[in-house]
Amino acid sequence: MKTLKCIITFLFMTIVFLNNSRAQSNSLTIDPDKMMVRIAELEIKAEHIDEYISILKEEAEASIRLEPGVVCIFPIYEKERPTEIRILEIYATKEAYESHLQTPHFKHYKSATFDMVKSLKLVDMSELDFDTMKDIFKKVVE
Repeated sequence: MKTLKCIITFLFMTIVFLNNSRAQSNSLTIDPDKMMVRIAELEIKAEHIDEYISILKEEAEASIRLEPGVVCIFPIYEKERPTEIRILEIYATKEAYESHLQTPHFKHYKSATFDMVKSLKLVDMSELDFDTMKDIFKKVVE
């Protein structure tokens, strides 16, 4: 049940970021067979949490603003354990993800936060219902 609640929360928050992404690039067409969805699960050292969040926010904003293939980089945290960060990442294609890894803002994020991260797990995901997801995002945009 907790996992379902997390997934629902991720989808809701993604709506907000996709709305922002669409506003900036209306020409992006997503093929669900090529889309890459990932959840990054991180634990951050408590003494670095404020600095980490600041750097992560900058990286997420730059990724959405500068990279057409980045649909969503949406960081969230557990309310009862704020050092537990989750990042929902949606890329138009695997190539967009690979390109993202080469950007200056991502490289800065990785190098600046390397010693702040206690653990990192990357979980590849798949959407359950792409057509409904598109309808949800349209509803928010309208």
